[in-house]
Order: sequence, then structure tokens, then C-alpha cells
Amino acid sequence: MKLLSIVIPTYNEAETLPQVIKEVMTAPAFNLKKEIIIIDDGSTDDTSRVVKLLQKTYTQKLIFIFHNQNIGKGAAVKDGLLKSTGDVVLIQDADLEYTPRDYERLIGPIVQDKADIVYGSRFQGAGEHRVLYFWHTVVNNCLTLLSNIFTNLNLTDMECGFKAFRGSTVRNLAPALRAQRFGFEPEITALCAKNKHNRFFEVGISYFGRTYSEGKHIRWYDGLKAVIEIIRFNVFSSQ
Repeated sequence: MKLLSIVIPTYNEAETLPQVIKEVMTAPAFNLKKEIIIIDDGSTDDTSRVVKLLQKTYTQKLIFIFHNQNIGKGAAVKDGLLKSTGDVVLIQDADLEYTPRDYERLIGPIVQDKADIVYGSRFQGAGEHRVLYFWHTVVNNCLTLLSNIFTNLNLTDMECGFKAFRGSTVRNLAPALRAQRFGFEPEITALCAKNKHNRFFEVGISYFGRTYSEGKHIRWYDGLKAVIEIIRFNVFSSQ
């Protein structure tokens, strides 16, 4: 394996994006070359200006995709996956809730040819964790349980946004993705689980969650939508 694609969906993250890119550039990743794909999902702050400055600053390959209006994280990630060319593809949020210092932990099972899909888990206690919302944890556990019932997997954190895939595996699935917002997580899980040859791994990661005042985007109603989407993508999807 030679190339790691890092897909970074971004919405109004001008303040954190420069630090994210700095950490992504320097993060150990088994000496893989990095292809960094930033998707600006209709940001209304200075994100697009920041990205243009970053393109001038760094000589490594940096790809920029721009949405004229906010469509949603799922749509942004899909565009990034389809644009990727890496042997391994990793999803990195632009808010630093997940640290690039965990890259080798996340992609290791794929590089070692043990896995095709690796999920980070905020509940396995591998690193530092900011203590935040109790009810978020309860909802995440319930959604993971419901997803596991349909997929017959034993994940502990289906909703974790820190995921890695064998490039060929995820690019084969990406055209079928339909969820535009946070439904991406249950949808990609359902699609990957439908192929019984896919090898799933899960690794504990560090987690530095944000509060709503610090810019957290997900809301309570996204949890309700996720229940519907878990059923929809596991029961009614033909993919």
C-alpha cells in the first residue's frame, strides 16, 4: 500500500481547519503518501479562503471540493470518497474531535491485511476522552445496538465519525450512498455489512468532543432520524 486518502468534510470550520491540516500532514501513517481531500459543504464563514491559503502553503497533494450550498455531511463525505484514489481511505472531521495521532491505530488492521473496514470507538478507552453529555452516550449506545441487531455485528460505536476503509471497498459502495446528513454512519455500516466477505475491525481512539457553544453540529432530532435510517438502509435497501 502506497497512498492514504484523507477525506475531510467541512462546514464552518475556518478556525480549526488550519490546525487540522497541520496535524494531518505530520501524523504518522506507516510512511504512506497522503492525499488530502477537503469538501467545503457550503460554509458561510471563511473556510473557502482558508482552504485556498492552505493550498498555497502545502506542497503535498491537497484536493478541494466546493458545494455552493450546505447539503449535509453525508453528501460531502460521498463526494470525497468518489474523488479518492488511495489504497486506504480515512474520514477525518475538521473539528479535531478525532486526532490524527491515532491514524496508525485506525488504519493498522487494513495495512496489515487483517481488515477491510475499521471503525474507531470512543467507548473502548484507548486514549484521552473529554467528559461531556450523558444522554449523547445513551443515544449512541441505543443506535449502535439497533444497528447491530440488523447487521449482526458487535460494534460498540457505530456512530463514530472516525472510520477507515480499503480504498477499493469503499469506492465500490460510494455510488450507492443516499444519506445526505448524519445518516451516513448507519448507511455505510449497513452497506458494508451486506457483503459478508468484508472484514470489520474496531479500535479504541481518543476523543475530544465539543460542546454546542463550541460548534457541535449534531442535534437531538438527528438521533430520531438515525432510527428511521437504520431501519431503512438495513431492511428496505437492495444494495
